[in-house]
Amino acid sequence: MGSVGRYQDFDDKFRLKNQAPSERLEGIKNAMRRGKVLPPVRLWQIRDAYYVEDGNHRVAAAKALGHDEILAHIVEFVPSGDDLEGVLYRQRADFLDATQLHADITLSEPGQYEHLLEQIRRHQAFLEKSRGGPVSFPDAAADWYQYIYRPLCAIIKKERLLEEFPGRTAADLYTYISVRLWEKGERRHYGIGINEILPDDMEAFREKMSGGDGVRYPEMQRNITAFVLMSVQAKKEHKIVERLYELEEVREIHSVHGDVDVLVKIQLTRDLLSSDAEVISDFVHENIRQLPGVHFTKTLIPGMSKIKD
Repeated sequence: MGSVGRYQDFDDKFRLKNQAPSERLEGIKNAMRRGKVLPPVRLWQIRDAYYVEDGNHRVAAAKALGHDEILAHIVEFVPSGDDLEGVLYRQRADFLDATQLHADITLSEPGQYEHLLEQIRRHQAFLEKSRGGPVSFPDAAADWYQYIYRPLCAIIKKERLLEEFPGRTAADLYTYISVRLWEKGERRHYGIGINEILPDDMEAFREKMSGGDGVRYPEMQRNITAFVLMSVQAKKEHKIVERLYELEEVREIHSVHGDVDVLVKIQLTRDLLSSDAEVISDFVHENIRQLPGVHFTKTLIPGMSKIKD
């Protein structure tokens, strides 16, 4: 946040530059402490930046008191140019104004917000039919954001798809995938996790997401396999093998000769929003390394595999 006319008096944190006590500032702070309602400040918004036109001392007092909010009138200056940045800014502003969402949904290609608006319109019709009554567009947008947009973006980030498309945003990939799958009916390879969880219908996806707890989505499971090499005390090897064999996740266990003593194959399941390494590490630490007689373990995670029946 900056200042329109008082930038010489306040620094970038809205503290007085000369450090001199200000009776006006102290008076406003005292009024705020007493809970007095002060007139709204006047702000200029230029893209995502805000500048104080009127009310610099009120902003300074609010910041000094640790307030997160302040009553304000905002005048937004919308770029009028036809350059890409200006077009995208106006389209994003129109989208947020129509949906009343307070979210960072940033697309890097023009014309794509209309796809999201169309999704929300279809979702609005679905909600009205299922609930048997009218649903406002902002309410439909909020439901779409919570149970469709945000979960799919979380999966995109967890599956690290953004690394394959530098310069693109999660919103870009969400739009690309959802439009081709739910509008055009194209089934493509987007990654193991996404292919496993994405149904061909947007509302079926919402049903899965709304059935979870909003964080882990326990119904979204995938299998992972790992091999654990173990060095153990010779006298306790047999007991360790028997203990491990009792674990449901242990599919095979072998006593071997060489640098290690025991080879264990484990098969686990994980939430698509977790990572292979995290789940495997937790299992090995809790169920294998804690066994008496285990010197050390080494975990191998297969990359490409070929398996004969």
